Amino acid sequence: MQSLPLLHALREAYPDAELAWAVQAEFQGLFDGGLGLERRFLFERRAGLGAWLRLRRELEAWAPDWSIDAQGNVKSAMVALTSGAARRSGLARADWREPFAAHSLTDAAPPSPGRHAMQRNLALAQHVAPGSAPRFDPALSEVERATGRGLLELHAPRAEREGGYVLHLASAGDVRSWPAQSFADLAAELAEAGQRVLVLSGPAEQDQGAQLAARLGSRVHHWVGQRGLRDLAAVFTAAAEDDMRLVACDSGPAHLAAACGLAVRLLVGPQDPLRTGPWPAVGPSSPHRAISSTQPPECAPCLERQCTHPEGPVCMTALDPEATLSALNEGA
Repeated sequence: MQSLPLLHALREAYPDAELAWAVQAEFQGLFDGGLGLERRFLFERRAGLGAWLRLRRELEAWAPDWSIDAQGNVKSAMVALTSGAARRSGLARADWREPFAAHSLTDAAPPSPGRHAMQRNLALAQHVAPGSAPRFDPALSEVERATGRGLLELHAPRAEREGGYVLHLASAGDVRSWPAQSFADLAAELAEAGQRVLVLSGPAEQDQGAQLAARLGSRVHHWVGQRGLRDLAAVFTAAAEDDMRLVACDSGPAHLAAACGLAVRLLVGPQDPLRTGPWPAVGPSSPHRAISSTQPPECAPCLERQCTHPEGPVCMTALDPEATLSALNEGA
């Protein structure tokens, strides 16, 4: 999602160029629509050597002139080298997660002006497409927008009320995830207060979503096991038009919602929202807000994928639903 400005900038600057995108399977659906791509190379990162051999064959057959690395890690550097492109552009070395892999580049963007991940991608977009206007949306068609309005009305009928909340459940086992019980408690409290509430779960959260739907019943609306990133983008766009808010952890859906103009209430634990949160970065001038525990552990923020705190991921489990509700009611 954070690379969308780069794709828009390239299409604006080079309207006659053939553009392709190497993408992992879980994100491929976002690039099925009107983003101006001629090709899409699917990379199955869990398929081992076979995935690399297949990608190499496909890239060699296409023979690109130029590759652009928007991730800045060893894996993306290997993809750029595998492409065989003579020119290989990418992030400034200082902005790479694994800086030694930046030797794969032939030219690099200037360093990011700030610490947010989106600022790195905007700097890269200006490097490869100077003067391009920043654009963050997934380029939904009017048909897709209409589909989104219909899906939102199907799963969370508006009746006479505007506003309300979409709660996107978090993947179990992720250190950034809020417990399902906390989502359930917050959903029940919001519904009791007369809010329109849609509890939404993707494929990874489908079991949690089904359990919450059985537990909460018709008090709140449910969309269990939602699939399709462009449909999700369309629903988020419709929710923004209805003046709803998204409550979610640091995840792909939170970034997609921000790209679609939906205000995000980010549940913050180990991550730094000024670095990896929705864009524009949370703050007084942003539509997005961060909600965190009043007593975070000393080890937060961190970038660890596994929590080493002796009591587990307390930065998320200590985030109380009542306190979260209060923050929402106070305009957070």
